[in-house]
Amino acid sequence: MFSLYIDPGTGSMLFSLVIGLVATLTFGLRTLFIKLKFGFNKKEISESEEIIPYVIFSDHKRYWNVFRPICQEFENRSIDIVYYTLSEDDPALTCGMKHVKAEYLGEGNKPFAKLNFLKADFVISTTPGLDVYQWKRSKDVKCYVHVPHTVDDLSGYRMFGLDHYDVLLTSGSNQVNTVEKLEALRPTITKKEKVIVGSTPLDELKDKFDKGHKEKENGKKVVLVAPSWGKSGILSKYGDKFLSALEKTPFEVIVRPHPQSFSSEKDLLDSLIKNHPKIEWNRDNDNFSVLDKSDILITDFSGIIFEYALVFKKPIIYADTEFDTLPYDTDWLDEEYWSLRKLPQIGIKLEEKDFDGMENIINKALESEELSKGRKELEDECWDYVGESGKRIVDYLIEKRSAILGMKEKELCKQ
Repeated sequence: MFSLYIDPGTGSMLFSLVIGLVATLTFGLRTLFIKLKFGFNKKEISESEEIIPYVIFSDHKRYWNVFRPICQEFENRSIDIVYYTLSEDDPALTCGMKHVKAEYLGEGNKPFAKLNFLKADFVISTTPGLDVYQWKRSKDVKCYVHVPHTVDDLSGYRMFGLDHYDVLLTSGSNQVNTVEKLEALRPTITKKEKVIVGSTPLDELKDKFDKGHKEKENGKKVVLVAPSWGKSGILSKYGDKFLSALEKTPFEVIVRPHPQSFSSEKDLLDSLIKNHPKIEWNRDNDNFSVLDKSDILITDFSGIIFEYALVFKKPIIYADTEFDTLPYDTDWLDEEYWSLRKLPQIGIKLEEKDFDGMENIINKALESEELSKGRKELEDECWDYVGESGKRIVDYLIEKRSAILGMKEKELCKQ
């Protein structure tokens, strides 16, 4: 009788190898399934389409703020671009730009039957998961370009979300640094060209702010509470105790629950609204007015944090945050998630033990020169070329296409 001993280091390596093989097999089988499923339509699709110079693919209408500046720049230059969307009511379909050829791709598998055999020079998208899920790389597309819809750290995407893009057009150096670390750790990742161009969605929001900002008529400070939904959200976690503490302050309080809360946490919200009639509960479709009106934001880990700090230039208070890194690319990195590291730079952490001193904490955040300085440092790291993103993106696409087509002509001359 003998026993086989495997030291912990070797065991960990073998375990990682097994996980990698399983993942590879899974994605391989999924790819085969997609090819078999859509293969019957391939000949019809490929023969019926000419090569399109520029294509935008949007998986939801909410990303129009990412693509509108790009489309407008193509329109200004009288250059045609095709815009494919999965939303039947996408604003692109009615934008009125004559050089933007927008098309709704339909539901189910139909869109991917078209996308997976597309003929195009460039496909621009903010959708992660290319060549991982249903959306596969087409052999007749020269270059896939990712434009982030956030200035946040891109390791917050689900694992392998950016692995198969060719180009990454980032908002700032923070996104470049993270992706380069992931590429060094995972040799299978496509080595991407990374170009800092700024942020189209933040440029859109800033433009809206510059045009629509209203100075408050009275001097009463407004506290906006914008929680996420679920068990880790502020309202679910602290509920009445938290809101009662806010009611004792001299500030005007507005609570804007996450839209999902009204269905998934209806009983909780109904109870809180009934128990706290002095608080204003906001359900506007557009959050701009309430963001503009407020003086400070209290949240847990809503995506609105960086928009609020960088565009509205106001302080935040953030609650204790639990973030499970396991499903995300940040789990590969031996460091704290970038966004969590940056929170103390632009806001003050709120714990349950601090509720009795809520007024003091809010005043401290409102008056803090250090937080104001932190917001400027954050902008320098994650939002370059403010107001120039649309122009810079189109400049890059045109120059890159000219270079690619020039290389192809040289290759043909050699034959």
